[in-house]
Amino acid sequence: MTSPSSPELDATAIIARDLIRFDTTNYGEGKSNGEADAAEYLNVKLTELGLQPELFESAPGRVSLVARVEGRDSSKPALVVHGHTDVVPAQAEDWSVDPFEGVIKDGMLWGRGAVDMKNMDAMIVTALQDILGSGQQPARDLVIAFFADEEAGGEYGAHYLVDTHPELFAGATEAISEVGGYSVTLNGQRAYLLQTGEKSLVWIRLVAKGRAAHGSRYIRDNAVTRLAEAVAAIGRREWPVRLTDTTSQLIAELARILEVDPQTAGPDDIVLATGTAAGFIQASLRTTTNPTLLSAGYKHNVIPETASALIDIRTLPGEEEQVLAEVRELIGDDIELQIVTQDVGLETPFDGPLVDEITRVLGEHDPGAPVLPYMLSGGTDNKALSKLGITGYGFAPLRLPAELDFPGMFHGVDERVPLDALVFGRQVLAQLLLDY
Repeated sequence: MTSPSSPELDATAIIARDLIRFDTTNYGEGKSNGEADAAEYLNVKLTELGLQPELFESAPGRVSLVARVEGRDSSKPALVVHGHTDVVPAQAEDWSVDPFEGVIKDGMLWGRGAVDMKNMDAMIVTALQDILGSGQQPARDLVIAFFADEEAGGEYGAHYLVDTHPELFAGATEAISEVGGYSVTLNGQRAYLLQTGEKSLVWIRLVAKGRAAHGSRYIRDNAVTRLAEAVAAIGRREWPVRLTDTTSQLIAELARILEVDPQTAGPDDIVLATGTAAGFIQASLRTTTNPTLLSAGYKHNVIPETASALIDIRTLPGEEEQVLAEVRELIGDDIELQIVTQDVGLETPFDGPLVDEITRVLGEHDPGAPVLPYMLSGGTDNKALSKLGITGYGFAPLRLPAELDFPGMFHGVDERVPLDALVFGRQVLAQLLLDY
């Protein structure tokens, strides 16, 4: 839905819009609409640039795409630039637009994946178009990857390729991908958050068993009641703040920019003062244990024998076993705990040549805006790449208006991204790949 009087769209918006129109919904636990059509679309785009992409199907419809771009100096370690093509489900009735139409309105691109992360997928393609289309080469070899299944932990995507085709990433030591490089406005000043860490992922299922019976009977051994008590105990657990190197640096910088005394204001207070930026940052200060799905019963007047729940646990790096032990204490011995998916947390120092280059390039495109480290409360496919010794950063550069609740767009309703932010990202990414 684009107005006839709308200005001509940048190629980045067009590609992102096209990708949104592929319904690549990932429901988890192997259930997905599949990423094959989106991968084939990207295959065409990269082939048109003279590249030779390879398609990898880990399961029916679960297709990832990898291509290598020769750099000016192949003696330098290669850089992996990656995105994913799957998206989380969208309930169309909750949206003001069709989530898979790729609507252009109010100077923004709307749709599931506009932020997470078909915008970055498109920026990668157009940055390559700018570089290769002008007869230039990136500074070093690039491994361009578009993975399937990121939204369910990457079993059919990044982890599959790392485990079965590690040669695709030969010579690579660093990677950049999603959920970093976007701007936040702090005390009237724009700043950029570079993701240098991400929390551990532990998805669990709780199973309670009891006595099946007629709904009118006096039954104390009720699986639903038992499960509900366990879910409430986990959901209401207030995990303590624990700062890592990354979050300590971030809190100190936020306090400086916000002109707050960190000796009198606690980390939570400082983060909440950032406004919408707190959506991601606050959860990076502690473990979170969020119930996300309940399943039990099949009729109003039947007490079920079994009830289950899904819990999304995100711990600080290295605290997985400690947190799981406490969760087991919270739920008691009568509840079975099953680990559905578990993956590592990551933390990388906020220094080094790549960080310096990202800071320099952002400074050229938005002078005076500081770059700050932060830890992502969620996770990315950098977890899988870390098994090969590849250090990953979140850098999908976007210059955003102060009033936009960008963290709220991730997995949210009416996901959208400003058109001019896509152009900014294309330009910044292209310069980074040319210079680094």
